[in-house]
Amino acid sequence: MRFILREIESIEQLEKKMYAELGYQLETIPGINTVTACALVAHVGDIHRFTSPHKLANYAGVAPLHFGSAGKGKDVQNKSQGNRHLYSTLYFLAIQQIYLTNKGEARNPVYRAYFEKKISEGKTKIQALICIMRKLIRVIYAMMKKKVVYELPVLKTVAAS
Repeated sequence: MRFILREIESIEQLEKKMYAELGYQLETIPGINTVTACALVAHVGDIHRFTSPHKLANYAGVAPLHFGSAGKGKDVQNKSQGNRHLYSTLYFLAIQQIYLTNKGEARNPVYRAYFEKKISEGKTKIQALICIMRKLIRVIYAMMKKKVVYELPVLKTVAAS
């Protein structure tokens, strides 16, 4: 058991070193550690092969598919296309963003407020999570493209009248 724990520790150190060489700063997003950041980089690959965050969302299976003809149709969840490993990583990351701590505070208040807004609009919890995943795709795309640090957006509060 000790041997396996030492091996895991050495692999994690090597992973941190290799990730640092890439220059990405995805671990600055709340809920992302080095292992998750490495998983995102591994599943996305070279970010420059995607010309827009919409193409990355389609690759991840987060973009809706439109079925229709003659101006009629509907959008459905993309269940069969895309990188399912990237989708599951984004799904758990979205869960982390709306997660409430033991004190009842949101880990990321902006995403929690957005989630609650989508629920109040009549979306299911899964649909609201997919909306958050789309937002995360845009943030991750920009961060990987420009190699910048994540800045937590300011939550706009509605003043009571």
